[in-house]
This record gives sequence, structure tokens and C-alpha cells, in this order.
Amino acid sequence: MVWFAVAAGGALGSLARHGVNHLIHTRWPLMRFPLATLAVNIAGCLVIGLLAGLLISERIELRFYWREFLFVGVLGGFTTFSTFGFDTITLMRTHSAPAALWNVAGHVGLGLLAVHVGMSIGARGSHGSF
Repeated sequence: MVWFAVAAGGALGSLARHGVNHLIHTRWPLMRFPLATLAVNIAGCLVIGLLAGLLISERIELRFYWREFLFVGVLGGFTTFSTFGFDTITLMRTHSAPAALWNVAGHVGLGLLAVHVGMSIGARGSHGSF
């Protein structure tokens, strides 16, 4: 049953992300800065932080399936950056600052390297360059 909760939430999160992208690109079609991605990532971080704070303070209670639906499904479909932010802050709050720094360095540094390597492999043999 949890798989269905995650799938349903993921579909809703993906639709919301596409909606934000469409709205921003329609409003500012010539903007070269990735504002839609920034907006989605910041909004996702705000929502995951709000939900986590409400759960920690016991101001709300969510059953397991609802947590999976919201955190993994909706927010995962909307942006995984929110999970990255939550994991990093959790490491910092549990006095694991070195692990938090490694988490940031690994995701950002290795992520950018992986995109570059993937693009290089994918573009190999083409006439265009990037």
C-alpha cells in the first residue's frame, strides 16, 4: 500500500512542479536564469521544514502512509532538493557537522561532475559542443 501512496504523491508533486515551471516560463519567457528550478527547490525546502517542525513539536501527527505520501511522494516528485536540505540540517542538528559538509560537497560536487560526465558521454561523436 505504501507504494501506491508514494506513486500518487509523486504524480501530484510532478504535476505541481510542471505547473510552477509553466507559470514562470509563461510569465518571463526570455529569462535565462533557472528561476523555476530555484522557486521549486526553495518552496520544497520551506514545506519539508514546516512539516518536520510541526511533527517534531507534536503540533501535528501523521500516520506512516501519510508521511510517505507527503515526504517521499509529493515532495519527492516536486523536488528532491528539499530532502537534501532536510538531511543536511538533520546532520547539523545532531552534531554531525563534518557529515553535513560531506553531504553538501558530495551532492553538489559529485552531482555536477556526474552531469558533466553524462553530457560528455552523451554528446560524444556529435558535431555540436557545449
